[in-house]
Amino acid sequence: MTPMTTRERILRAIHHQEADRIPLVDSAWAGTVARWRREGLPESVAWEDYFGYDRVINVGVDNSPRFESRVIEKTDRYSIITTGWGQTLRVFNELDSTPEVLDSYYSDPVRWEEAKERMWKELDTRIPWELLKQNYDGWRANGEFLRMGFWFGFDVTHSHMAGTETVLCAMYEDPEWVQDMFDTYLSLDIELFNRIWEAGYRFDSVHWPDDMGYKGSTFFSPAMYRELLKPYHKRAVDWAHDHSMVVELHSCGFIQPLVPDLVEIGIDCLNPLEIKAGMDPVYLKKTFGNRLAFHGGINAQLWDKIDLVTTEMERIIPLLKEGGGYIFASDHSIPNSVSFENMKIISELAHKLGKY
Repeated sequence: MTPMTTRERILRAIHHQEADRIPLVDSAWAGTVARWRREGLPESVAWEDYFGYDRVINVGVDNSPRFESRVIEKTDRYSIITTGWGQTLRVFNELDSTPEVLDSYYSDPVRWEEAKERMWKELDTRIPWELLKQNYDGWRANGEFLRMGFWFGFDVTHSHMAGTETVLCAMYEDPEWVQDMFDTYLSLDIELFNRIWEAGYRFDSVHWPDDMGYKGSTFFSPAMYRELLKPYHKRAVDWAHDHSMVVELHSCGFIQPLVPDLVEIGIDCLNPLEIKAGMDPVYLKKTFGNRLAFHGGINAQLWDKIDLVTTEMERIIPLLKEGGGYIFASDHSIPNSVSFENMKIISELAHKLGKY
């Protein structure tokens, strides 16, 4: 089969059509790439190009309250900073470390009103116009896959702004406030991307992260999802489909109980199928594979154990790629436990198993 562009390959996969091969789309930790450089990856070559991965272009907007971002304290080990979403974080200097949330300013309905007012100011400055002007024509000429990056829902409200415990309690005790947050973030996304669309820029998908699960369970019940969050997911899906784009949802953790609802509202592709949390890609393919495409599903905890990961790839890839509908990736991202040599073997096998 004649080699396809990245755009052609990914769209065929999401539309359940076979291509020249399955797309390979993943993200690697900064420490992972640094390790690969030390172990032989040329400095002048992007890791995606070296391993033959497909490059996706993500274009986002700024829908934050634009709280003052500043450094409060800096030591040899960490910095304490404030973010545009009003959180105070301890950010550690080590590559790939996880920040510690120390405080969330917008953690009650009164301060949320202040955030809303700030979010709707100076809208055109929240759009990366120069990035689009300088690169869009080249992206299209090169056959790149272009994503609109939405940012709304449970994830941003709890992990980046109001705090996890606050939002989970509010979903039960003050659902109107939580829905107002969901609605405001999504409405601002749509307003900003409408302006981009009206300026003549066209995209292939709408993508957003909304982690709704952890190990073995969702953060909230399917019933609560249907009442509070599903209507906003559906609104985003409908907007994307009305603009002839496919919809990709990234949701970590065990969200298998929510998949029937995601299919019902029209989600086109689900990522990352987190095995270590309990997701079962073979079951998902057999049950929903004619209506939902899948991206991921290869346990990242095995990528430093080459015999185990290759065995898993040989089990999973032939099943998930059948009839299209599969994009290869880890079940989250590529950790710094993965050597350059292992990554060469993994990518070569993915190309081999992924051919149609």
